Amino acid sequence: MSSHYTILDDEALLTIIGPDSLTFLQGQTTCDTRTVDASHAIPGAYCTPKGRVVCDFLLCEVAENHYALRLRRDILQSSAAVFGKYIVFSKAELQPENPDWKIFACWGDEVGTALQAALGVTPAETAPGEQYSSCCGEGFILIQTDGDGTQFECYINTGSHPELAECLAQAMSPGDMNNWLALQIKQGIGRIEAATVEAFIPQMLNYDLTGHVSFDKGCYTGQEVVARMHYRGKSKRRLFRATMTENAELQAGSALYSSESEQSAGTVVNSAPGADGLPIALIVAPVAGGENALHLGDPKGPILSYDSPDIQ
Repeated sequence: MSSHYTILDDEALLTIIGPDSLTFLQGQTTCDTRTVDASHAIPGAYCTPKGRVVCDFLLCEVAENHYALRLRRDILQSSAAVFGKYIVFSKAELQPENPDWKIFACWGDEVGTALQAALGVTPAETAPGEQYSSCCGEGFILIQTDGDGTQFECYINTGSHPELAECLAQAMSPGDMNNWLALQIKQGIGRIEAATVEAFIPQMLNYDLTGHVSFDKGCYTGQEVVARMHYRGKSKRRLFRATMTENAELQAGSALYSSESEQSAGTVVNSAPGADGLPIALIVAPVAGGENALHLGDPKGPILSYDSPDIQ
């Protein structure tokens, strides 16, 4: 089979229920939540008043007045605590994580056909060819995460509908989570992990290019800083795809250095094993990088060469 699936244990869903859910998120996050419905999800971020990213997410509709934000599990509780400070003023409430909901990645040249066989529907029927188009049914949500229709995230309530996970297994081959992570790095979607909470402004992660930020929606927390950078400034650091020239352990938040300075010049955002066994990564690095190479840990550490990611 040229389609694969794997469970993403490092991902979790933060759910929000109530008639003011989207209004609340509109005033707190970088994305325009007015575009979210049963057929369209949207990526976004929450920032501090100083414009530092607390979390990134993929927002989707579960049911009427019921929404979910997919984010990294290691920042779920801290993100919920931040949202919880302000949601008390809205007709909406955060729900504790439901362990029955599992997040699956599905990918491959024939993944659309496989998902149709497994679930009976795909986003292609409601919004063909669109990145972040979505569809849902009893016990599941399916979101296309690329523009080519070869990468999907599937959220399944395995408590009420365990058969859906079995249907995925029957329609697709088991895949390696690292292969999925490598695809996300190639796509250039930087993710916030526990080690990088409040480390970056959205432009450093290219969120102004990937659809995470709307510059037309109006005010939200951190908007003044983010908008000023967009209209009046230029970020000196951006997100790049990097490859290692030798084997070394890459962790989110690790400092990167030029060969000429003891001062940190960049940061590892995410990493995964590459096809040749050497690590690949997304890093925040200087735009004017010169040699387009940085060193891990110190100015003489292992070398990472970097270039622009394939942003769709």
